Amino acid sequence: MAGRIPDSFIQDLLTRTDIVQLISERLDLRKAGKEYRARSPFTNEKTPSFFVSPTKQMFFDFSSGKNGTAISFLMEYDRLQFVEAVEELAKRAGLTVPREGGGAAEKLVLDGPLDALAAAERIYKAELKKSQVAIDYLKKRGVSGETAKRFGIGFAPDGWDTVASQVPEKHALEAGLLVRNDKGRVYDFYRRRIMFPVRNLRGQVITFGGRVLPGSDDDRKYLNGRETPLFDKGRQLYGLYEARQGTGTIPYILVVEGYMDVVMLAQHGVVNAVATMGTATTREHLNLLFKSTQRVVFCFDGDRAGRAAAWRALEQALPEAYEGREMLFMFLPDGHDPDTLVQEIGADEFRQRVLAAPTLSSFLVSELLSQAKPASTEGRARLVALAKPHLGRLRDGPLRKMIVAELAKIARLNPEDLEAGRAPDAAAADPGAASIRTIAARPVLRALQLLLEQPALATQVGDLEQLARADAPGIGLLMDVLEYFREHPDATAARLLELWREEERGQALVRVAAEPLELGEDVVAREFGDAIAHLAQKGLKARAQALLAEARRRELTVAEQQELGTLSRHLSGAKPV
Repeated sequence: MAGRIPDSFIQDLLTRTDIVQLISERLDLRKAGKEYRARSPFTNEKTPSFFVSPTKQMFFDFSSGKNGTAISFLMEYDRLQFVEAVEELAKRAGLTVPREGGGAAEKLVLDGPLDALAAAERIYKAELKKSQVAIDYLKKRGVSGETAKRFGIGFAPDGWDTVASQVPEKHALEAGLLVRNDKGRVYDFYRRRIMFPVRNLRGQVITFGGRVLPGSDDDRKYLNGRETPLFDKGRQLYGLYEARQGTGTIPYILVVEGYMDVVMLAQHGVVNAVATMGTATTREHLNLLFKSTQRVVFCFDGDRAGRAAAWRALEQALPEAYEGREMLFMFLPDGHDPDTLVQEIGADEFRQRVLAAPTLSSFLVSELLSQAKPASTEGRARLVALAKPHLGRLRDGPLRKMIVAELAKIARLNPEDLEAGRAPDAAAADPGAASIRTIAARPVLRALQLLLEQPALATQVGDLEQLARADAPGIGLLMDVLEYFREHPDATAARLLELWREEERGQALVRVAAEPLELGEDVVAREFGDAIAHLAQKGLKARAQALLAEARRRELTVAEQQELGTLSRHLSGAKPV
């Protein structure tokens, strides 16, 4: 049946589902405090780091980086698509999945940009069958019919209205398929190009990439999708959906540059490659990749430009190198790209080169040594100066300690000397003050952690307007979460995160929820009250400062003067957290 599944049904379904029971049918869960623990089903770990929270109704796998709701677990563990996972949970609950829109499966209801993109994919595939020029080009590049079908490759002909004449204008514009010029004329964005649909993790087309055909007067070789509410090139990767369609654990994901590289690697048996689309690899890309694998391999040209690009990727990768994650940096022989190399040496040899690539730590050290010669005292001092900013980007953990130890050995220093000047961990120095200092340093983060643990606490917050004035990073996200839980008093953290799963704020909340809280209910409530009080004071202070600034411009009204007096008395008597 066609049509979307209503969000309200998905939220109700998650409320009816016990994630502990669902996962215990597949894994050997053991009680561990307030949570349940098991070995990761996605990695070959020896020490259990897979947790299920009955209060949040979520799972967290610190070994593989995967986490989410009951729906997410079925998608990851049972390799189901989103709709299939919802249908499986509905079957368990004895429910029928409703659809908005209805209609026969073969009839596409064009009621939004996703439908416009789906229609465009069908148009482009049909146009490919009619274009001998496009077919000959793909054959020359070695693309088989099976591969073209797997990736949904199509063709945008040379006309100005191939899509514009068949897809509703409003939705096609929203999807980035059409553009409007200064004179108001609307026309196709893609013309005379081989078309590569880009899919999200649910398999939905969210944009296209277009490769120009030889002989075109357009000098842009690749035309990447336009930024839309559905597509952000800094957060999506071409080929990731296809790479995740296999069975079993993905040993690594190879990050390459072009659409055709991904396609031809897959055709030759290297099915786990993805491509960035007109941008360098971002931290959001890495977090997305590490939800599917524990090893990411960056593939670059071996020339100076390639090594410069690799260094930029390294700088993004350093903060994400933790919890067993592994990153390698593969450099190609001169004159080759992944497409030509795999055709020349074959998939087996290509895979061997991938796994023999330098690790993040070896690439970091080698690049630093290329800029500082440790044979002299001055060279060793320069090495330390160059290394410190990069060490500061690494999280505490075994990898950081080993890199520090290696660099310290080269610089002929003790590791402690290399760490000199690094700010100590205040909470570790005074464990008894950890809670208060956490609230003072990161009040919004702490409030969100506690709120996701006990959503009912949202009803205890009084003046939201006053709280919203607080000058604190993330206050807007906290207000969104508070408002949601106040409007949905029976909701769990899992319901909210599933609702926002495709949004940046939802991805941010998943990272917040992943931090375990081994606190009693009374302690959670007390700390939440402290965090809200701290933020409320910030709000009062911000309002007072605003009134004072206004008083310097004009005479305040009587009401404003009274408000300022009340705020001043309140702030002067307040106790700092």
